[in-house]
Amino acid sequence: MSLAAVMITVDCAQPQELAQWWAVALRGEIAQDHGDFVIVRAQPLAMGFQRVAEERRGKNRVHVDFAAAEGTGMAGEVERLVGLGASVVGEHSVPGLTWTVLQDPAGNEFCVH
Repeated sequence: MSLAAVMITVDCAQPQELAQWWAVALRGEIAQDHGDFVIVRAQPLAMGFQRVAEERRGKNRVHVDFAAAEGTGMAGEVERLVGLGASVVGEHSVPGLTWTVLQDPAGNEFCVH
């Protein structure tokens, strides 16, 4: 493969606050804080949070899917994330796959399966 994904970047109004939430949610750490751009490192994923002036409008065009850790299970992870401040948007299932759609505190959607 000629390209490798190294980071997912999220536009937001308050990068430090959102990065801190995701660092806890992913059991990672703030790796770099450049003021308007903050990077969270949680192996094997890095997420960047960059300040933008525009407000979020409508549904995300791209979102991240996370697999629940072994032993915790999807329900346990969803419960933990809701306890941290995420909100459940919906639950879905197709043969062989069940997932929950959530929103982080800034309203960005992501899935846990």
